[in-house]
Amino acid sequence: MQDAELFDFCAPPADPADPAAPAEAAAPVITPAIVLQAFQEVPLPDAVLTIQPPDGLTLVNFDTNFLTEAEPFVENLTLLTNAVDLDITPTSYTWDFGDGTTRTTTTPGAPYPDLEVTHAYERTGTYQLNVTITWSADFRVNGGPWIPVDGTVPITSPDVALQVQEGTPVLVD
Repeated sequence: MQDAELFDFCAPPADPADPAAPAEAAAPVITPAIVLQAFQEVPLPDAVLTIQPPDGLTLVNFDTNFLTEAEPFVENLTLLTNAVDLDITPTSYTWDFGDGTTRTTTTPGAPYPDLEVTHAYERTGTYQLNVTITWSADFRVNGGPWIPVDGTVPITSPDVALQVQEGTPVLVD
């Protein structure tokens, strides 16, 4: 099926009983490009990186935990006089650990003790980290069938500094 055929339902049907209606009076058709542009302009939630342990400190060779929050939501728009619903969902998370290592997951991580996204640093130092949440969407026009939007929107968190230190074992009584 051609892309144009997928979107034929966006225009109202012509009334064959009205001979005065000109053939070119059809309403504008919503195209995949119009929907993608609208999706790119929707204000998406900020990406926020959370690190555990907190306070910007961790240890060499210690599993440091990472997580973020992102929930699906629906945005209702009007495009070319048509009601358009966007079902927007976070689909991937790319973790930049600041030491040249990245990891992409389909989950936003989880707080301790459910360690879903961890990283162990091999060297001491201060690292700049971030997470990029990639959002996808499906859309429907005037309550029609859901269709995937042809494109995604990435939102990257501000960098967060993490200081990696070496621990010194101490025996205590």
